Amino acid sequence: MASLKDMRVRIASTKATQKITKAMQMVAASKLRRAQSAAEAARPYAERADALIANITAAKAGVGTAPPLLAGTGKDAVHLLLVCTGERGLSGAFNSSIVRLAREHAQTLIGQGKTVKIFCVGRKGYEQLRRNFEKQIIAHTDLRAVRQIAFKNAEDIAAKVLERFNAGEFDVCTLFYSRFKSVIAQIPTAQQIIPIPVAPRTTAAPAVVYDYEPGEDELLASLLPRNLAVQVFRALLENNASFFGAQMTAMDNATRNAGEMIRKQTLVYNRTRQAMITKELIEIISGAEAV
Repeated sequence: MASLKDMRVRIASTKATQKITKAMQMVAASKLRRAQSAAEAARPYAERADALIANITAAKAGVGTAPPLLAGTGKDAVHLLLVCTGERGLSGAFNSSIVRLAREHAQTLIGQGKTVKIFCVGRKGYEQLRRNFEKQIIAHTDLRAVRQIAFKNAEDIAAKVLERFNAGEFDVCTLFYSRFKSVIAQIPTAQQIIPIPVAPRTTAAPAVVYDYEPGEDELLASLLPRNLAVQVFRALLENNASFFGAQMTAMDNATRNAGEMIRKQTLVYNRTRQAMITKELIEIISGAEAV
């Protein structure tokens, strides 16, 4: 059995840990509001940009002049998985849930005879995926030095993906991230971004014809790369908000668990101390009676 001094040290250590987890919870809560606002503000633009691209895609369906980012390469033999995770841990299952979704998707593609390549954004995803897919990882972007996610970060990532696509290194690109829903709910999401999937029409009404100025091809030449960066930027912002939400929840649970441990350790300490006092009293009384 541990001595009273060891128990006191253990209780003091647990209390110190509780203070740290409580402080981390408060920091995450303070950063969550701004990150959530940024993620929610990026959704309408990304959704409307995606809808515009989908509308133009539907209008150019069957036309051989559609850009490769819309029409694809005509094959799906090589898949690039763009996996966006966090740079830090202590956030519950935030990073592992994204990695799990990407891992399952990769294993499914490999089982179908496809070639899989992985582009990791974030240190935690890279560390987990390289255990099983080290040979498949072709690039890794570290954002630890970035204090606040900016559109320039997404543009740099999109440019690297686009460069590899133009070089013919892959046919399909899928983006993995965690969509923020609430503090206790973050949804791992897989979104195909190259080529842009065309949703089937659900109504029998005739399609609306739009006239674009400049022309569709000239518009798409500048719009498609920007839309790719917008979707990556949205994923980074969603991840940022999801990370702080998951960290806030994880640190709250850790603080509660530390409090429960302190209560149990204090109870054991008091019982042990009382037992030692009782034993000493018995020894004193027994010695006095023997005299």
